[in-house]
Amino acid sequence: MSREEANRLSNKIIGAAIAVHRELGPGLLESASEECLKYELSQQGLQVESQVPQSVIYRGISLDCGYRLDLLVEDLVIVELKAVESLQPIHSAQLLTYLKLKQRWLGLLINFNVPILKQGIKRLVND
Repeated sequence: MSREEANRLSNKIIGAAIAVHRELGPGLLESASEECLKYELSQQGLQVESQVPQSVIYRGISLDCGYRLDLLVEDLVIVELKAVESLQPIHSAQLLTYLKLKQRWLGLLINFNVPILKQGIKRLVND
């Protein structure tokens, strides 16, 4: 998939997240937002995996350290969901780490606990 197609995919994901947020508003648990967003994306015909196990490669050995990707859309875009007062640098660092471990370049960090979802979306690229 080209970067242009990936950018279109990220726009679809953001649109779906906005639809979920408009319907339900802020204040839901992260897990509820995740299920609703997964449903919304799958209704658009997109392949969505949730809670995808992600191992850590340490000295050439794959170790299960309990990491889970919230959503992996079309095996390309990692979506990390939050329901926090505000996004912190550690949240961006977490998503960038997931991008490196999964060898993907595009991720979305979405905080559903904001009045206007646009204020809670951060797009991250790992080149």
